[in-house]
Amino acid sequence: MTIIAAIPESAEGRAALRAAVDEASRLHADLVAVNLGLTPLDVSDIGFDGRLTVVDRHGREDRDLADAVLAAIEEYSGERLVIGVRRRSRVGKALLGSVSQRLLLASPVPVLAVKLD
Repeated sequence: MTIIAAIPESAEGRAALRAAVDEASRLHADLVAVNLGLTPLDVSDIGFDGRLTVVDRHGREDRDLADAVLAAIEEYSGERLVIGVRRRSRVGKALLGSVSQRLLLASPVPVLAVKLD
């Protein structure tokens, strides 16, 4: 089994990474962290003993973020997706869209959505 985690450079991204590590540990699954940021993803402190793969972007023009995550699900045969979400107003959702919203709607696998307290 493989868990895919979409990790932006934000507090929600760190929460998603922690939840993905917990889920992968609980299920004895591999973990693929799709780094949605432009800086290297620091996984030195996550305490994961299983197989971890980090998929990095190669600049702003690399790919659409949601498409990159969906491609990772297919490439790594992901069976679950973990994402971080933030609370947004109805107007914000309508005008701006969101990678998390697109993933919730388009993911071919079950999605674990994590939000901050």
